[in-house]
Amino acid sequence: MEHEAAIRFGAFAAIFTTVLLAEALFPRRKRVQSRLHRWTTNLSITALGAAVIRIMAFSAVPITATAAAIWASNRGFGFWHIVDWPSWLEISATLLILDLAIWFQHTLTHRIPALWRLHRVHHSDRDFDTTNALRFHPIEIACSMLYKTVIVIALGPSVFAVIIFEIGLNGFALFNHANLHLPKRIDAALRWILVTPDVHRIHHSIHRLEHDSNYGFSITLWDRLFGTFTAQPRDGHQDMTIGLPPYQSAAPAKLGWSLALPFARHSASVPSEPSVAIRNPNSGHP
Repeated sequence: MEHEAAIRFGAFAAIFTTVLLAEALFPRRKRVQSRLHRWTTNLSITALGAAVIRIMAFSAVPITATAAAIWASNRGFGFWHIVDWPSWLEISATLLILDLAIWFQHTLTHRIPALWRLHRVHHSDRDFDTTNALRFHPIEIACSMLYKTVIVIALGPSVFAVIIFEIGLNGFALFNHANLHLPKRIDAALRWILVTPDVHRIHHSIHRLEHDSNYGFSITLWDRLFGTFTAQPRDGHQDMTIGLPPYQSAAPAKLGWSLALPFARHSASVPSEPSVAIRNPNSGHP
């Protein structure tokens, strides 16, 4: 689709700016680390990830989700080219399937040691704001793009549906990572369907039972359905500790440290707390 990159960047810039302003006006928590150092590191990691994708895009393989949709459409490849469903139903189903696929991918990054080595860069950040939504190791970004490419080619969805999904993926991630205080009643109403900042903040808790829950990026349906939804942090939102136990220092705000973390000898280790078998007693209620 013509101007697809400009449309996506424009939507990202508008949402990012809006969320940054909302955070400044209605902050949820006090910051632990220097905003300047954290933001410089997180945005630099994002730029490196974007550069990796640009380099990969020079290959003959359709390496982005949109390119994959175009490739599948030109060849009549994928599930949607086999069935004859109305466009509105196909687009709706595509958005739901891709959402589930990203939820499943996220759970795998917590359960497969090799993927957790990469993903823990995201979780090592000691603060929680919208820049954390951009803090993914470049290698994880590349793996994620390959995963989405395979899913999109298998589905063969319309390019329009993929663009809407990609904008939603970025937009919801920026929103639910925000250090944003929502009125209690609004949060309680929204979280029955959407992932609010208070819901996703629990996923960044220092406690493993909590950061192994709330994997959704847009809707809470999958976590509620598969028993991985946690309603409230055990230490409360103001007193909870963000990050991972071994890294409660200034190190996560440093670019070199963050990029090297997956390759550290201890980086595949996990806290001694047990995994996700036990559900939060409040998990069914906002």
